[in-house]
Amino acid sequence: MCGNCCTGPEGVVWFSSDEGKEMAKAIGVSEGDFYRDYARKVENRWSLREVVIEKNGEALHDCIFLDRTSSPGKAMCRVYLARPTQCRTWPFWPENLTSRRAWNGAKGRTPCPGMDSGTLIPIESIRVLRDQNPP
Repeated sequence: MCGNCCTGPEGVVWFSSDEGKEMAKAIGVSEGDFYRDYARKVENRWSLREVVIEKNGEALHDCIFLDRTSSPGKAMCRVYLARPTQCRTWPFWPENLTSRRAWNGAKGRTPCPGMDSGTLIPIESIRVLRDQNPP
């Protein structure tokens, strides 16, 4: 709930049409209203909109669903249970897993308090769990 992965320089948060439907449902709007008010077309794909905020004299681009006010000291996602795969999988993106250097680079650019904490689960165990619980 730090919000570090939901803010920063201008970027994109890709989502599929199924994810768009789920996010629309999560906030209680029609699909059409969701796309009009919360999404933007980037080339041939859809991304969540961003809101420009100023923090410590710097312009940051927050995800439109990042809520910094409801719970002081925390950054909450308004569509957490319906958030896109891109959000669900951070920081375990392929480009961050290529090497320790790549991992540390991601950690430095987008500080995530959860990175390098908790129990290390071997890839073999992850594969078994994945195969037992398909999406």
